[in-house]
Order: sequence, then C-alpha cells, then structure tokens
Amino acid sequence: MDLDGANERNGETPLRDYVDSVMEIPRLFAVLLIVLGWISPGLPSPLWPICDLRALDHFVKKAQEAEAAMRSCKECSFTTPFTVPQPSVDYNAWRKKDSEQQALEVQTGLWLLSQALLSLKTSVSNTALHSHIDNNLGNIVSIGQVLRSLSFPDYTPPETASVTTDTWRVTSASALFQVQFNFLRGKVRLLMSHAPVCQQAVS
Repeated sequence: MDLDGANERNGETPLRDYVDSVMEIPRLFAVLLIVLGWISPGLPSPLWPICDLRALDHFVKKAQEAEAAMRSCKECSFTTPFTVPQPSVDYNAWRKKDSEQQALEVQTGLWLLSQALLSLKTSVSNTALHSHIDNNLGNIVSIGQVLRSLSFPDYTPPETASVTTDTWRVTSASALFQVQFNFLRGKVRLLMSHAPVCQQAVS
C-alpha cells in the first residue's frame, strides 16, 4: 500500500519518510511477533505469523489510548472538520465484495486517517500529544506493510480530494481516534483475518 504516492506527486515529503523516525516501536513489535511466530511449534507455514492479529490488536489499543488522551485536550476541537472513513461495517454489503474491493476500501480508509492525523499534528501545539499522533501514523504505515505482505494490490491515493468509499467528518481529535479505533477493529480486522493467503495457510 503506497500511502505516500499522492504526496510524492505533489513534491511534498512522503508520509513514509515522515513516520520512519517515529515508527520504530511498532515496527520492532511486528518483527518480534513474526520471529516468535516462526519459532513457535505447530505453525502450518511461514505465512502464518503475518496472519497473526496480535500486532493489529496492539495498534487498536494504541488508538484507544490516544482517544482517551485527547479527551482532555482543550485545543483539539476544530471548526474545519477532518474527513475520515466510515467506521461501522455493513456486513451484508461487505460480504458481497471480493477481497480486492475490500482491500481498496480499507486502504482508502487508512489513507484518509493518515491525512487527518498529519493535519491534526500541525493543529495541536501540545507536544505531549504529538507522541500519540506519531505512534498512530507509524501504526498505519505498519498495517500497510502487512497488507502488502498479504499480497493485496498496492494502493494509489486519489489525485483529487474525492474518494470512492463512505466517509464521515469529525471535528475533534478524540473523535478522530475513536474512528481509527473502530476502523481497525472492524474493517481492517475483517480484511486481515480473511486474507486469501491466510486461508490457504490454515487449509
């Protein structure tokens, strides 16, 4: 998933370059999980560690912690709303989509969240809250790396502001992280847990 494609076209600093310095903890966490998975007995194939959802659970927890921290932020309500993905899941509509359509919906949602988090960082002066923003940006990039490892097609962000997925608009940092929390434990988890390569690994 190429979250930074749009920024590269506009000559801006790519998102991945921006978060490289702040995502070492989530990256190391994911690598450790993979190593532990490879040396654990009874695994059906080397693909299995990538299909393990414990790293995603860690990212969900970090979004929840950030949402709680932002509730006390007095400067974290905004007149200009952030566009974010629709966090709820219509299971009937979701099941009618093939895996590539589901992946596109998730990747678009992750891109929207990354753009909102980047805007949030420039709007908040409280440096104590910046670590929450940076960590969650890094986690989004890590999820993108996992999706590539699961053989989902690379994602190219839209050249215009329009997107093809259902969206919400939020006006506070706490609401933004609440959307991220629900999006990760909803659509992202559904996509990863039913990835074709993971189904093959356990069949």
